Amino acid sequence: MKVSIVTISYNQVRYLEQAICSVLEQDYPNIEYIVVDAGSTDGSREIIEKYRDQIDQIIFESDDGPADGLNKGFQHANGDIFGYLNSDDILLPNAVSQIAQAFHKNSDASVISGHGAIIDADGRIRKQVYSHRFNLNAYAYGVCVLVQQASFFRKDDFFRVGCFNPFNRVSWDGELWADMALSGAKFSRLHSYLANFRVHGKSITGSGEYRMEIQKQHARICQKIGIFPKSNLKRKIIWSLNRLSDPITTTARFLDGVKNGFSA
Repeated sequence: MKVSIVTISYNQVRYLEQAICSVLEQDYPNIEYIVVDAGSTDGSREIIEKYRDQIDQIIFESDDGPADGLNKGFQHANGDIFGYLNSDDILLPNAVSQIAQAFHKNSDASVISGHGAIIDADGRIRKQVYSHRFNLNAYAYGVCVLVQQASFFRKDDFFRVGCFNPFNRVSWDGELWADMALSGAKFSRLHSYLANFRVHGKSITGSGEYRMEIQKQHARICQKIGIFPKSNLKRKIIWSLNRLSDPITTTARFLDGVKNGFSA
């Protein structure tokens, strides 16, 4: 089973080499690695060139945003399973071999997600993060997320729903999950920590500049799936039910919180 991983790069020279090495140092023998750079001018392309003999495909061309760059990369991919890692994030050791084994055991799963951690600009762990049991109703109410860096999906399902929406520049992964769920895809989880998600001043999540656009895109996706969240009380109920119906993750949250002092 071949696993194709795409990294999109644009002026993240501080973190890029660590991201690339986290893929190249995986123990799984059948990884296809594709790096797409839309025109970095900060030294990122020199780092990519440094690893050219270990990267299967390098695409140096402009794109129309992150989702478009990912689509360009996956158009060149030959794997059975797809995943992507942003240039400021990190795959943990053995992540791909665990994912490949999970897909082998769950032959009907379209998407398999693991857990991870939020790290800061210096790589310090700030909080554990968990993929929920995916549910469109809970997703619409904002109480269901998948850790993107720790989520992998089948090639056929990705192309069947038309890939990432290139016009969504802030939550293209969430829209892909919704599209896949609407198409009947089956979601599964691997209760293992697979990746670190870096939040810093220039990231979409960390900068705060994109809050209004994130809300706008979420509202549009809710319209697509036909659920229009209005009640804060209902949101709290769905949140509670989501936690109660997922005892493994809820217990992990609690134990990690007690052990590390993180917010669960």
